[in-house]
Amino acid sequence: MTVSNAGMRQLAGKVAVITGAASGIGQAIASLYAAEGATIALLDLSVERLAESVALCEQEGAIASAHAVDVTNSESVRQVMDTVVATHGGINILVNSAGILDQTPLLEMSEETFDRTIEVDLKGIFTACRWAAPVMVASGVGGRIINIASQLGLKGGVGLTHYAAAKAGVIGFTKSLALELAPHGVLANVIAPGPIFTPLIDGLSEDWKAAKQAELPIGRFGYAYEIAPTALLLASDPGGNLYTGQTLGPNSGDVMP
Repeated sequence: MTVSNAGMRQLAGKVAVITGAASGIGQAIASLYAAEGATIALLDLSVERLAESVALCEQEGAIASAHAVDVTNSESVRQVMDTVVATHGGINILVNSAGILDQTPLLEMSEETFDRTIEVDLKGIFTACRWAAPVMVASGVGGRIINIASQLGLKGGVGLTHYAAAKAGVIGFTKSLALELAPHGVLANVIAPGPIFTPLIDGLSEDWKAAKQAELPIGRFGYAYEIAPTALLLASDPGGNLYTGQTLGPNSGDVMP
């Protein structure tokens, strides 16, 4: 059977919730999803930070709403998900892109630094999935969950034990989530990018970035717009229909599983 979406926008009629949507990978995914016909609910720490992302989505002709939330606060996340459902009629796609990154050697790391990274980069994904997944299950038509991890969750990184631990946790969490939700038609996958030019890497030293770039077979860092098409594939029908529990790696060749 041949399926063609020629001339059709791939996400028409879908509602996508995107955390960390004010910049970087989250913003790039939001813009591409908007161009492909989705209604976009943009989540970040403040509505003001989301103004540029809302404008980008609206330029693509999409309906977009901005929602202030701290992803580590479960009750706040629940309230935002309820608001999205009330405003847009449901949730079909969840992209978890919120995250923090700093470079701290283990021998110098405080518990507060470790705990904060785990809270944002791992627990934040749990809270969003915890409150969006029931909406998808109850809809009876399934859904897509796409969690942004990192290739460092697969290989580790110097000065990044906390970050690598969180991202490895995202991968394990998503595999388990995929097993639980597949019977309900909800597909859960991971994107584990390599180093990408976004505000997130401002927390890394220039020496670290230069050494990492020298290791990459492709020889360069990526850009957020180069990650967004992988998120579109995973969200699309039929493109993403057979992916669940998978880790896709647009990482400049840094990890070759």
